This record gives sequence, C-alpha cells and structure tokens, in this order.
Amino acid sequence: MARSKLRFRDALSLGTLGLRTRKGRTAMAAIGIAIGVASLVALVGIINSGEADAQRDLLEQGIDVLELTPGTSFADEPELLPGAAAAIDTHMRDLVDVVASIRRVPATMRKTDFIPSVETGGIRIFAVNEDDLDLLMPLRGGVAYGRFHDAATVQVPTVVLGSDTAGVLGFDELYANPTVHISGHEFAVIGVLDPFTISQGLTLNRAALIGFPVAEELYDADDNPERIWVQADLDVIEQVRELLPRQANPEAPGEVAVSSLDLEAREIISENFESLLSLLVVVIIVVGAIGVGNIMLISVLERRGEIGVRRALGARKIHIAVQFLIESMLLTLLGGLVGIALGLAVVAMATQVLDWPMTVELSFIGIGLGVTLGVGLVAGMYPSWRASRMDPAEAVRPAA
Repeated sequence: MARSKLRFRDALSLGTLGLRTRKGRTAMAAIGIAIGVASLVALVGIINSGEADAQRDLLEQGIDVLELTPGTSFADEPELLPGAAAAIDTHMRDLVDVVASIRRVPATMRKTDFIPSVETGGIRIFAVNEDDLDLLMPLRGGVAYGRFHDAATVQVPTVVLGSDTAGVLGFDELYANPTVHISGHEFAVIGVLDPFTISQGLTLNRAALIGFPVAEELYDADDNPERIWVQADLDVIEQVRELLPRQANPEAPGEVAVSSLDLEAREIISENFESLLSLLVVVIIVVGAIGVGNIMLISVLERRGEIGVRRALGARKIHIAVQFLIESMLLTLLGGLVGIALGLAVVAMATQVLDWPMTVELSFIGIGLGVTLGVGLVAGMYPSWRASRMDPAEAVRPAA
C-alpha cells in the first residue's frame, strides 16, 4: 500500500481550516499580535519621522554649533581653555558666525545673606564678557523674564539666572527689582532664562551669569574660558571642526575636545531609542510566541477528533505537524499584516498633527513580517508535535 502524500496546495487548505472554522478565536489572536506589531511600527515610524524633522530644521537653518571643552587633569579636575581661544572669531572670521564663551567664577550664590554660605543649592556662577553677548544664539536659548546681559550690564553687579536657579531661589517673575547675594556682594537680578533643551546647555539651567569685569574685580576670576560655542554654516562646519583645536590651543591641540551639539544629540537619542526598540522587540516576540502557542495548543486539544480521523484515514505524523505549523504561521502573518497597517495609520496621523515628514523604513517592515512568521513557526512547534503524537484510537474516543 502506497504511503499517503500531502501536496502543498492541500497543506495550505488544511492550514487555514482552523482559522476559517474558528473565526472568533482567530480574530482575538490576530488582534493581540496586531497590537504588538502596530506598537512597534508606530514607535519606529514616529522616531524616524522625528529624526527627519530635526534634520529638515537643521538644513533650513543652515547652521550647526560646535562646543569646545578642555581635557581633565590627573585629579580629574576640568582644566581651562587658553584665554586666546575666546578670540577664535578674529582668526576664523570668514568661517564662523558666532563665538561665545563662559568662565567659571569662584563664588557661591544665596537669595539673602541670612542663608548659611554652605547652602548653595548646587548653583554654579559663570561670567560672560562683552564678546559673549550672543551666547543664547548657539545654545538655542531664550529669556523667560527680563533681559540678557548687554555691554552695560556686564560692567556692573547684575546677574541673569538659569531656569532651575530661579526655581531654587523662588523667583517666578521679576517684581520689585529682586537681588541675590554672591559671596558677600549684592547683585540685581535682571533676567531669567528659558530652560535649555540641548544637552550642552543643561549646565546653564542651574547656573547664574554675571559680567566678567565684575567677576574679575570682586572674585579674581580667571580669564581662561571653561567652554566655548562656535556657530557656523553647515557647508563649512567640517572644515571649522578640523581647524578649531589648533586655533583654540596652538601648543596642545590634542587637549581640546570638539563636539557637535545638533549631530551628537541626535546620535545619542537615536542610540537610546535603538536600545529601547531592541528591548521592545524581544518583549513582543516573547509575548506573541506565548500567546500563539497557547492558542494553538488549545486548538490541538479541541480538534482531537479531527486529528484522530485524519490519522485513521492514513495521514502521517508529519502531515499533522505541517498542518498546525502552517496554521500557526498564517495566524501570526495575519496579525502582522493588520498590525503593520494599523502602525502606519498611527504614524500618518501623528506626523500630520506634528507637521513632520512621514518617514518609515521599508526594510523594517520586511523584517517585521519575517519576525512574525518566525514567531508563528516557533510558537507552533510544540502544539504541532503534540498533535502529531496523538494516538488515533485515543483521539477519536469521546472524552469521559
């Protein structure tokens, strides 16, 4: 007697049998898979679209910003840049648009002189010179209340507070000409800054800015900058990046670090989201595999009679296993296709509301489909093996 064979067309028909006859369960299982896939597609699409929008804004602005910082000493204390570094704009006038710097001030701030001097609130004091009045431009900053320093205020005891500093000191707005005490001297508060959002500007959120002439006279502040920001057009930014270390410190250019605010911030964000996505993919795969595996196992137990009849009519164990493997893979494929469609719809709505360019990597969609089929294959292995191992006589016997 010839052994039975299972043609591919018949295998597909049998693989869809459980999906067609148990529509409610199929729909519920597919919805669970679709939600996971849709979440993943939506998250990736929104991230990609956000990065594309940031790139578009940068290109529209036509500028980028470089930050210069010194190395550290053997005691891991931050060094200072040479004083001549602040004059970069005079040496690279044709390449750079804005050069601004800050200098550290050895002083502490309190709201009143009645507060103990040790309670500084972690506020750092920096000084700006007349050449640094464009500081807010490269750092994408703004003034919430009052005003920033000008050529007159840097010459007298006035101070501009960072956003966190104003909160620590309790200045919601500037009424009645408020003052603060900086190491025994009274300073008039003339402005409060908006919160900085780029990473290199975060230091100034919990800081205070005074004029360097005052800082030099009262606190013997060092004229060497702690950090410098250089703004230049995108078409020359790489050339500027290469020239800056030697311009900032001709004697030791290797001790000057140059970083890009916009590009490196996006790289860090992208890396963080990639890590998050990797974790999310693993969670979705595990949860999806467990869910599909449970559903298929229940399906095997409910269809014992069908399996017994097919085995009694000559179906081989491999035929039964193939049937349930195909059913499992088709179930996850159905959920994956629905999930991709839902995820793309969410991305389209989100980018429409946020006015972002819709950007979705097609390769990721292909990978997503491959992953869903893989989940179906893995999830269906045990149920299909369980089905193929059923004894025909036991399978057709009515349950007690």
